[in-house]
Amino acid sequence: MLDRIHETKKEEVARIKMPDMIEIPRYSFYEALKKPNRSLALIAEVKKASPSKGIIRENFHPEMIATAYREANADAISVLTDEMYFKGKREYLPIVKKKAERPVLRKDFIIDEIQIEESIRLGADAILLITEMIGAEKLEEFYHLASEKGLDCVVEVHDSQALESVLKRFTPKIVGINNRNLKTFETSLSHTESIAKLVPNESIFISESGIHSSEDLLRVKKAGAQGILIGEGFMRHDDVAGAVQSMFAGFEREHIR
Repeated sequence: MLDRIHETKKEEVARIKMPDMIEIPRYSFYEALKKPNRSLALIAEVKKASPSKGIIRENFHPEMIATAYREANADAISVLTDEMYFKGKREYLPIVKKKAERPVLRKDFIIDEIQIEESIRLGADAILLITEMIGAEKLEEFYHLASEKGLDCVVEVHDSQALESVLKRFTPKIVGINNRNLKTFETSLSHTESIAKLVPNESIFISESGIHSSEDLLRVKKAGAQGILIGEGFMRHDDVAGAVQSMFAGFEREHIR
């Protein structure tokens, strides 16, 4: 699947028309995760579909979802901008950011430097860099280039080998462990538990995918996660803000016991 996505992205990159710079406030994605509103930092995702699940939310209005996440006191927002596989749009990012008034992560498959500049112009505060998509060498190059331009980066890995390949080169400020198996596309929180011991203490450690309940929050918190990224777990609810508050209310009750 990653190979197919990579080929699609190469075609898209060749057609990129650089947008004008959008005048929009800039926020620190890193600081929002470092000083969260709860005992786990929340990156709440605006997500219409996925390659494995198809359409997740039929009634999809990014500005309304962004408002709900702001009301639910999310620390940061993730916006899918990939069109082919996630039914996202680049235009969603500034719309969401203006409504949410939170730092925004551009969630896409970054394979070329031009996408870094494009992300800045769209108003992103951070980008996702997937180790298995571009390899540790290119990831390091993109990471430092993005950092020089004022973007934070979430360095995503799906297994311990990928994380080790990155750590041989540098220590990311933010490490995201994706709980999805890239071969089967099934999710398991055991990914977080098994890779957690390799995450450097100085990195903010985020658990991504497969988180749907208060019990899941407790499990990844126990494994050492300092934050989570949740999309589908909220997108399937009519009352998005209520879903966030309910999940965290149960988590906080159990966490303080």
